Amino acid sequence: MSHFTPLASAVGGALIGLSAAWLWFSLGRIAGISGIFGGVLRRWSADHWWRLAFLLGLVGGPLLVAEFWHTPDIVIEAGPSRIVIAGLLVGLGTKLGSGCTSGHGVCGIARLSPRSMAATAVFMTVAALTVLVTRHVIGG
Repeated sequence: MSHFTPLASAVGGALIGLSAAWLWFSLGRIAGISGIFGGVLRRWSADHWWRLAFLLGLVGGPLLVAEFWHTPDIVIEAGPSRIVIAGLLVGLGTKLGSGCTSGHGVCGIARLSPRSMAATAVFMTVAALTVLVTRHVIGG
């Protein structure tokens, strides 16, 4: 069975791009999820409403789609402690990289930001090396 879904992937990518463009043109803000989420965790300010709405749509959209269309079963083989550690490492990486893959990879590259292009190259290289090591070296 193939997991390659070019139509669904193209539609998903287009929706991500449209949402990033909408946020940029409507509020002048970059759709970097770590920055949006971090802003919600800081002290309350006038921009909390759009941040909360964005995060609600980010989580609620897929849940809504799953109610009306058949979606594949998601199987997570890692235990809760491994998931928490992975999440903390992702958070550390976004702090060290001054942003996440959505901010750098989608929005930064679209703005032709050299820093975002370099960050995305590092993200992709590390991701490929991680798969190589976990699947082919240690056999995970």
